[in-house]
Amino acid sequence: MKHPLLNPRTHSLLRGNLLVLSSLAVALLLSDFPHNHATPLLIFPALFAVVGTADTVRCMQRRWSFYHAGVILCIYMDLMALCMILFFLLYPYARWIASSQ
Repeated sequence: MKHPLLNPRTHSLLRGNLLVLSSLAVALLLSDFPHNHATPLLIFPALFAVVGTADTVRCMQRRWSFYHAGVILCIYMDLMALCMILFFLLYPYARWIASSQ
């Protein structure tokens, strides 16, 4: 029997959050943050962050409770991390386009 954290058929808030936060950490390392190098490899952390966000959304309940409110806060955190990853992915290209004009 698999651990529930490793089983993708079960709802796991921890799995979604770990996936998003580890994707953010990998994106920080790949982009070399203060220097922001352009690398298409940042697509992979972005995709993993989207999968983690979808896994967090699966944990939503129909009726409001404090767990439901916590899941909403986790979704906001996931969206902020996803925006940061997309910024790391797209900013060097936008800066290159702006400097070439």
